[in-house]
Amino acid sequence: MNIFTPKQGAFKKAFLHLDGDSFFAACEVALNPKLKGRPVVTGLERGIASAMTYEAKARGITRGMRLFEMRKICPEVVIIPSDYETYSIFSQRMYNIVRRYAPDVEEYSIDECFADITSVVERIYRKGGGIKEITALGRSIKDDLKKELGLTFSLGIAPTKVLAKIGSKHNKPDGLTVIEPDKIDEYLVKVPIDSIWGIGPSTSVYLSKKGIRTAYDFTQKSKEWVEECVNKPHVEIWHELCGRQVYEINDMDTEAYKSISRTRTFTPATRDRSFIFAELSKNIEHACARLRRYGLMASRASYYIKTQDFRYYGTEVMFGRHVNTPECIVEEVQKTFNVLFTAGTLYRASGVTLMGLEERGEVQKDLFGSSEKGNRMADVYKAVDRIAHMYGKRSVFLASSLLAMAREDDDDLSQNKSSILYKNNRRLAIPFMGEVR
Repeated sequence: MNIFTPKQGAFKKAFLHLDGDSFFAACEVALNPKLKGRPVVTGLERGIASAMTYEAKARGITRGMRLFEMRKICPEVVIIPSDYETYSIFSQRMYNIVRRYAPDVEEYSIDECFADITSVVERIYRKGGGIKEITALGRSIKDDLKKELGLTFSLGIAPTKVLAKIGSKHNKPDGLTVIEPDKIDEYLVKVPIDSIWGIGPSTSVYLSKKGIRTAYDFTQKSKEWVEECVNKPHVEIWHELCGRQVYEINDMDTEAYKSISRTRTFTPATRDRSFIFAELSKNIEHACARLRRYGLMASRASYYIKTQDFRYYGTEVMFGRHVNTPECIVEEVQKTFNVLFTAGTLYRASGVTLMGLEERGEVQKDLFGSSEKGNRMADVYKAVDRIAHMYGKRSVFLASSLLAMAREDDDDLSQNKSSILYKNNRRLAIPFMGEVR
């Protein structure tokens, strides 16, 4: 058996970490190029800044800042609702692009992933290449992502996952950092102990009291000291910082969902029963869109409405068969909604969780024709999904969601003129389905 032995100082194991630059806001800019170069913030639906472009950050806008505060320090800010369904599509495309280069990819979060590129680096070494070609590999991945998604990412390549994550942070945005095994210390001296992945505030305070201010300081401690003074997870981090690989790639399929949820807080709080139900209906539609995207069906759902004083009222409903279209779910929810709703009470949020998921298969015919109706509705929603892809997810919707959709439009129009530029969705005037009664 011919075992490849890398040269001294070469990668024995190699990992990459990819991190989106202002990912949510960048997705919005990619969808609407008119926003490029402008201070864009997502989070209109929550009333606070959720994500922002670097232009917005440069003007002093920070996460969690309220709308009036943002407009005060940056009158030209563009504030738009978060669209997590769209961001998840960008995310899946990101993972798929990385998989062209590495078979083992860990979908760590919606805008981050790890990959084991050891086999790729070994091939580079076998062909006589070195750090120059490894850097070129990282650049190729970044170029593909920018060309196909219109987004920039920061990428780190290193002997371990913890070091790769340090690398991706090193030169944001749009950075590329390769931490070679014999040059680890050069990077660790610049990394504060409280910024290391996996080391929380209490541990960083504890280590600071021990005189450990940087990642480099931590690696200079002996194995005996580390094992005596910190717990096992931080011992593992110490090994990873020293260049000794502990963490493997977790490449489990994240689409093996046990449930799919959709929640939304609406402002201001309201007593309007019709509007609250419309918000719930809209959540159901969005959750069902995710079911269809992943080829899944649900057999039951739980839902809730939340009052202004943060009291939750919810229940569970069964469908009788597996479904991935919203009209029958809305109908079942309406049967129990009045039990939960109290007239005169202020409500501020609603949510739904679809459960009992299984992959969509052939639907067995039944005596009363519900399976036939389900097949017809599946064909209808194929068209709905195509329209949503072309014109925006709010182009076609159930009439039971109308009041919630109208509120979103009112919220959009109430923003300053610059924020209206993002609105490129075209509403189709189709009387779809009718209100479920």
